[in-house]
Amino acid sequence: MKLVHTVFFAACLSLGTSLPALAQTGDVPPGVQAFLANLERQMAIKPAYETLKDDGSGNVTISNLTLARPAQGEDPSFTMKVGQVALSGITDEGGNVYQIGKASFTGNTVDVTGKDFSFKLDAPDASAEGWLVRAAPPSSATPEDVLAQSSLARKMNVGKITVTAAGETLSVDGIESTWDGDAATGAGSFAMKISNIAIPATLMARMDEGGMLKQLGYSTLNLDVTSATDIAVKGETMSYGFDVGVSGRDMGSLSVKAAVDELPKEVYAEMLKAQMEGREVNMDAMMPKLQNVVVKGGSIRFTDASLVNRLLPLAAAAQGMDEKTLRASIAPTVQLMLVQLQNEAFTKQATEAVTAFFANPKSLTITAAPPAPLKVMDLSAMDPTKPGEAISKLGLSVTAND
Repeated sequence: MKLVHTVFFAACLSLGTSLPALAQTGDVPPGVQAFLANLERQMAIKPAYETLKDDGSGNVTISNLTLARPAQGEDPSFTMKVGQVALSGITDEGGNVYQIGKASFTGNTVDVTGKDFSFKLDAPDASAEGWLVRAAPPSSATPEDVLAQSSLARKMNVGKITVTAAGETLSVDGIESTWDGDAATGAGSFAMKISNIAIPATLMARMDEGGMLKQLGYSTLNLDVTSATDIAVKGETMSYGFDVGVSGRDMGSLSVKAAVDELPKEVYAEMLKAQMEGREVNMDAMMPKLQNVVVKGGSIRFTDASLVNRLLPLAAAAQGMDEKTLRASIAPTVQLMLVQLQNEAFTKQATEAVTAFFANPKSLTITAAPPAPLKVMDLSAMDPTKPGEAISKLGLSVTAND
């Protein structure tokens, strides 16, 4: 979830990550200081601004804000500008928690320049409501302190976005998100939708040099992206689940879901902290602490809109056969491959599902639903020479057109 949030802030909202002008903290109300410091930790960059005006009634306006970081080694330069930030309804919720009732951001731009690339992002308007933030935790932050920094606004919205690079421009109709959670723990539900990432024909031609998509009849691409995350804290452990989907209009959609339980709170907090500090997570150190994490399950689902029926004729021609022959050959080929997994029931079910899907492409879903609690240590202990047993323990199934 944290990665999604950071991308949301940096690429789309511009927002408060560009706000913390700490040199003037004496003139900034405590709630605004908490808001700015909390967002600064998300990006680890300090900004400058021309003015910060407080009317004394919980309304603050920041003008001509700039957040800049020069190129460092392989990392590109980064410059973010916000023409005006307006914060209102700032209240002290107690326990070092503050709420920004409403926030608006106008004239947002981001410029990124690397050795071999550069792009500019324009997002004229963005807003947020009900943003809960905590004052900065001590340097020796506990897992609880770190988790609390993942609290977000109850609602965020970004209007039309354009991204220009190498003379090409793509657009996004907008981004919206909601968060229903606990500012003290960071737990809760987060949902985001990126609407209509529109990739024009000229850019498509550069991306698809072989012309495959054009042959399939897709001269442009229009993508929608959704994500949903649920986190619950239970003592020293957490449950974590996510659902990410990408939909190509008039093509099809792909969604990936997964959920775990008994995730140590300290491990998740360390992952968040590493991301905030811009460093890699030491997975070797984490693995011993992950052994008792329970794998609840997951799924991968493809829903077809037109892609399969467009793709099969081209695939058949490439192999020197007609489409009918290719369709008839798919199920036997799949069956031959799956027999090696040593699980007769799964092979039968998967073959039947694939046969049904290619006869009438609607959806194909692979699901893992362990019939008994399955820990990470159990996965590690599975015998690679007995894949059939692993399939049964994971509760793998394949269904079509459901």
